[in-house]
Amino acid sequence: MAREPQHRGRRDREEQPEFADRLVAINRVSKTVKGGKRFGFAALVVVGDQKGRVGFGKGKAKEVPEAIRKATEQAKRQMIRVPLREGRTLHHDMEGRHGAGKVVMRSAPEGTGIIAGGPMRAVFEMLGVKDVVAKSLGSQNPYNMIRATIDGLKKESSPRAIAQRRGKKVAEILHKSDAAKTAGQPAAEAAEA
Repeated sequence: MAREPQHRGRRDREEQPEFADRLVAINRVSKTVKGGKRFGFAALVVVGDQKGRVGFGKGKAKEVPEAIRKATEQAKRQMIRVPLREGRTLHHDMEGRHGAGKVVMRSAPEGTGIIAGGPMRAVFEMLGVKDVVAKSLGSQNPYNMIRATIDGLKKESSPRAIAQRRGKKVAEILHKSDAAKTAGQPAAEAAEA
């Protein structure tokens, strides 16, 4: 009797995985043989923890579930960490490229939501971004769009990382307008009183 609760706890842990995954595309290919056609499937999956880590993978197999499993495993191995501002948007605007695919990603104010096309939307949702505006230019191939999006996200750097590289404080790196807004608020309140 004492063993059952331990086993149940382990099952609960398995049911709540640390990563969420999103199937982006499935491609069916066929090979014609003497007896008919043999079908194969290729799956494209995006995996993320919705807290700043994301990865993508592709898998090929004779059955769809096996292709998805392979793609998910590959995606978990290829995860990258992306710094997020306030845990909801990007720190700065950026551009990503892969082959003929080009994507433009811009940070957005709170309440904007995810404004992005299909494969890019999956990447942002798995990353945990709440507000972003993105546009895909060039290739409409989901593989190239995801690779271009990941390429752009790899280029993102946080103010903390830049300050550390330059040997300065974060306050010195941030925009003067941001510093003026925070400094100007108490002065404006004192003027009103």
